[in-house]
Amino acid sequence: MRVLIINTSERIGGAAIAASRLMESLKNNGVKAKMLVRDKQTDQISVVPLDRSWKTVARFVWERVVIWKANSFKKNNLFAVSIANTGANITSLPEFKQADVIHLHWINQGMLSLNDIKHIVNSGKPIVWTMHDMWPCTGICHHARECTNYQDECHNCPFIYKNGSKKDLSYRTFKKKLELYKNANITFVACSAWLRSLAEKSRLLTGHRTTNIPNPINTNLFRPADKKEARYKCNLPQDKKLLLFGSVKITDKRKGIDYLVESCHLLADKYPEMKDKIGVVVFGKQSSQLKEMIPFPVYALDFVSDEKAIVDIYNSVDLFVTPSLEENLPNTIMEAMACGIPCVGFNIGGIPEMIDHLHNGYVAEYKSAQDFANGIRWALNESEYPTLSEQATRKVVSSYSEGIIAKKYIDIYNKITGKDA
Repeated sequence: MRVLIINTSERIGGAAIAASRLMESLKNNGVKAKMLVRDKQTDQISVVPLDRSWKTVARFVWERVVIWKANSFKKNNLFAVSIANTGANITSLPEFKQADVIHLHWINQGMLSLNDIKHIVNSGKPIVWTMHDMWPCTGICHHARECTNYQDECHNCPFIYKNGSKKDLSYRTFKKKLELYKNANITFVACSAWLRSLAEKSRLLTGHRTTNIPNPINTNLFRPADKKEARYKCNLPQDKKLLLFGSVKITDKRKGIDYLVESCHLLADKYPEMKDKIGVVVFGKQSSQLKEMIPFPVYALDFVSDEKAIVDIYNSVDLFVTPSLEENLPNTIMEAMACGIPCVGFNIGGIPEMIDHLHNGYVAEYKSAQDFANGIRWALNESEYPTLSEQATRKVVSSYSEGIIAKKYIDIYNKITGKDA
């Protein structure tokens, strides 16, 4: 079995990390898997980059220009939507020709256009499309939020300035996808049951196979380790209970930083003794900005890409907090729990599928800073912490380990290629 995984980036972003981990999982389970990317970040020989040229940049820029124009030349939501009007035709590549299955992941921002996907469909090769957000089942948006137009027909898009029009860019792209998907041999896989439930409501996916399989994680790498030693490696204090918050860009409003800040102030005001007992570890771009915003000591780390270093960071803290407002199935929660670190997150997306409330973490009421603060205090001071930690690790090992996830995908590959026993 030969599988070609396609993703815009090799390592940057949650979808890229998930796709890379799946490739390794498949290889470890007897599948000849390769990954085709626009942006390659490592020297991994099974990852094949597209030829870089001025065309690569031009494709990315041209898509943004078209969106910008449709948005009345406003920058609002410029990256909240994609239209896949430009990309690369990959069907002539040897890696494509050799593959039994084409496995799409996040293919936006100039990787594949809708026309390029049509070429893949026309090749006759079976396609699996792992959905890391809602884009495959909407007109143009990656997260529909409160909008339900995608269930029937996208139009008057809330992501277009002054809510678009009856035949706006979302409508036109929706129609193109509708034609593309018609009679196409595509199996859609959502990373969470939550996303699957939304996808199945979309008119675009009517008649297509849709299922959900979570992302895999290497539980031999991400696992509990000595906390004292981990703190020593990360140069973190030994005498505090440490919270961890991380994001590629800390100030990204979608990651809920305002709710974390408010929660910390609520805790400091109601329980002033916590000011000397709690510290907040932050990793990501612009992480130092939080030092002036949070009433607890902040230990700012740069964006970390080395997985061994990330494992040390998780193992050095007591609690991972993720006040994100839009999520599918966050790799960060999976990573933290694998290391025995309980998590607090909002009741949104796939988060309540990962965190079992009061069993291995705390699921807070959506957009409630007060309940988020309650979750932090409960996990640190009122829970049976060793049991909480043990259950977090157990959940990941039983639900997300590489062997389990690889087998689920291999079963799909076998069915769609006719190799199912």
